[in-house]
Amino acid sequence: MRTGFTALKKVKINSDANMDIVEAQEIKGTFTKKKNKKQKKQPTPPLTRSDDSMVKETETEHVDMLGESAFPPEFRVSEIKNKQRRHLMFMKLKLEKRKQRMAMKKKKKKERDALGDKAPPKNVPKTIENQRIYDETTVNPEDEEVAFDEGTDEFSAYFNRLTHPKVLITTSDRPRGRTVRFCRQLATVIPDAHVYYRKGLALKKIIPQCVARGFTYLMVINEDRKVPNGMVLCHLPDGPTAHFKVSSVRLRKEMKRRGKDPTEHSPEVILNNFTTRLGHSIGRLFAALFPHDPQFVGRQVHKDITSERFVLYIFKNEQRVGIQELGPRFTLKLRSLQKGTFDSKFGEYEWILKVNSCDLYDC
Repeated sequence: MRTGFTALKKVKINSDANMDIVEAQEIKGTFTKKKNKKQKKQPTPPLTRSDDSMVKETETEHVDMLGESAFPPEFRVSEIKNKQRRHLMFMKLKLEKRKQRMAMKKKKKKERDALGDKAPPKNVPKTIENQRIYDETTVNPEDEEVAFDEGTDEFSAYFNRLTHPKVLITTSDRPRGRTVRFCRQLATVIPDAHVYYRKGLALKKIIPQCVARGFTYLMVINEDRKVPNGMVLCHLPDGPTAHFKVSSVRLRKEMKRRGKDPTEHSPEVILNNFTTRLGHSIGRLFAALFPHDPQFVGRQVHKDITSERFVLYIFKNEQRVGIQELGPRFTLKLRSLQKGTFDSKFGEYEWILKVNSCDLYDC
């Protein structure tokens, strides 16, 4: 309000320049206009019958806009900025597509029933199994050469029941909480597994200590940005050593509909699709992690396909059997397979994945 008076004084002082009082009042109004900016809200009048009918018509038009005929061919839900409206439109679009699929399915079924025996064969769905390209390195388990290799490789003592698996699990230097919990849950999955902290020791110094204490495996879990991302699995005392990339790690608390914690029974190991020369070696590497005789009373199964899962049998009746996942769950991708124990500088590699980076290990 003070600024308005100062402006009025200036105008009176400059009254010799043919400025009248009306102009001064206009200037004063421009300065005092900010004070009257907030005005009282006038109450809205009640809706009449005609107004109520107009609201209903707009609502019906809004529903029709979200219906089947409202979606143009170039419609994109991501262009809607309002989150609630975008979600509503997405659900409507999803429902519309589902109705179209069901209608097409019923139409094809009627056509097949009408044609009878003259109906064309059903389309086979595309899966990983039927789309897989045949690998020339696939071997027959009954081959004489394969049988000779199995009798003379590093795992022959285990399969001849001369050794019992004993696993040492450790981590990279200064592990975070998630990696430590992952190692502890792995120790409950693998029988006779022990978790030890690294304490800054090099792997070349840890391996002789493991051999002296009777361990048959050394498992090292690496991490990046507080998340487990790698695994080094070394068979003792003569190798081989495999390096895996670890992804999609799900701990027990993060899994839905999981069962109780695993028991101390020896699990049954199921190995699928390890049919190539490389897969045969990796399958024997995984098989030697677990004891020979599984205890079927525990109903526990360890499945190695493309991902690692630990499940439990559920016998529903005499004919139906279900499974319940216990955890943890993670995916492994082979990076390299090395002869002998771990040696990143002078080791001889049987197989290595072609990558841009030369540093495969981060130990």
